[in-house]
Amino acid sequence: MKKLAYISFLFFLFTACKPTSNIITSKDEAMKKGVYSEPIAAAKPEERINRPKKVNTNTMASVRPKKQPAAPKNLPGINDSNDTDIIIEKEDASYLVEQLINSASDNLGTRYRSGGTTKEGFDCSGLMFSTFKKFDITLPRSSHEMAEIGTKIELGNAKKGDLIFFINRGQRRINHVGMVVEVNGDEVKFIHSSTQSGVVISSINEPYYKRTFVQINRILE
Repeated sequence: MKKLAYISFLFFLFTACKPTSNIITSKDEAMKKGVYSEPIAAAKPEERINRPKKVNTNTMASVRPKKQPAAPKNLPGINDSNDTDIIIEKEDASYLVEQLINSASDNLGTRYRSGGTTKEGFDCSGLMFSTFKKFDITLPRSSHEMAEIGTKIELGNAKKGDLIFFINRGQRRINHVGMVVEVNGDEVKFIHSSTQSGVVISSINEPYYKRTFVQINRILE
């Protein structure tokens, strides 16, 4: 009788301790069964916002105006109505001569045109007339009249800026003029407008010009 009671007690104890559901062995399984959920992350402290520094809106007080360059003075010796990009900074003849040569050289390659005094075409005296006119120096309009002004200079004493004259085509008086742009020993180079090539630089050592050369006049002392 005691043995039967003991067996009954063990059976009751076994059935009372038996789990009523299966054991959850993973987080996924727990989430499926609704017994587990991801923890809510704690809110992070609000990050500090880098605010721009206060800007002085009084621009008149904080921004200094740029210093404007002084306006150039009107210098004598140039005709601004003809050419505004040539400035004579010195009143000596040598600098003026360089400007005359530069001005005439701007026309290199321009065609010959009888009576011409512009970029549309020059004749020989027209090139000299317009070049000197830019600097308020008015020359006579024809080459033979130009040969009557200034001081006659020997060929060996030629300087840049002098006018050089020729007689060609069987004429009895001067009918061609140029301006000396370079003197190198006994070689004198001059700029002029020729009937065949337009505005070019030639040398007195070329046979044709050596044969037809007449004189050199100094206009600028």
